[in-house]
Amino acid sequence: MSRLEQRFAQLKAEGRSALVTFVTAGDPGYDASLQILKGLPAAGADVIELGMPFTDPMADGVAIQLATLRALEAGQTLAKTLQMVREFRVDNHTTPIVLMGYYNPIHRFGVDKFVAEAKAAGVDGLIIVDLPPEHDAELATPAQAAGIDFIRLTTPTTDDARLPRVLERSSGFVYYVSVAGVTGAGSATTEHVTEAIARLRRHTDLPISVGFGIRTPEQAAAIARLADGVVVGSALVDKIAQAKEPGQAVKDVLSLCSALAEGVRGARR
Repeated sequence: MSRLEQRFAQLKAEGRSALVTFVTAGDPGYDASLQILKGLPAAGADVIELGMPFTDPMADGVAIQLATLRALEAGQTLAKTLQMVREFRVDNHTTPIVLMGYYNPIHRFGVDKFVAEAKAAGVDGLIIVDLPPEHDAELATPAQAAGIDFIRLTTPTTDDARLPRVLERSSGFVYYVSVAGVTGAGSATTEHVTEAIARLRRHTDLPISVGFGIRTPEQAAAIARLADGVVVGSALVDKIAQAKEPGQAVKDVLSLCSALAEGVRGARR
């Protein structure tokens, strides 16, 4: 079993949802970002999505766009992002790490080189928002052949005719984008999420994680009662933006992660 399969199976046995946290690699700088990454599991993160900074993050709202700019201005590169994963794995061999981002930096890095280095570094999955199933041969196929899960996004506008194609070769988990729009957008109602999960269940046995617009422990708990995973990104990234110095950013992100974890873990009691 992969780390993602093990983690979701373990949490299912415990009767609870996963807290999936997103931060951008290199934000606000390499050292502070690595501190945040290393601190997230102890703060309650079950799965970590690590954003790969890119100059044109078209699926992201203002918070993550600004995080990407901060990271790039601090000198973050794809090679440094892989190095962060390697450093994380020195002390943590169990928490799944999923790299999230866009195809352009990977294409420039070289797909074969990227897949080999990502696998060696300890990357468990990829979410590449601008590579639909029609382009599986570009990255999804070589990544999965190397043992790296390729996680698909589904949205409120992914209809029943399209869903089987999207989910056909998905692995790891399914990421349900609960609102139409960019990251950090308004949150969906529990009624909408309930209906969406029921629809997805008709098409896949993979764990379903719900994201976009979840900012508070209360919102996280509400989604945790319905889904296999709760994804929080912009709220954590905002803590970095608001901090006056890197040490404060580390402290504030991990503090919010702990509060979100408490909400998720208490949701089904």
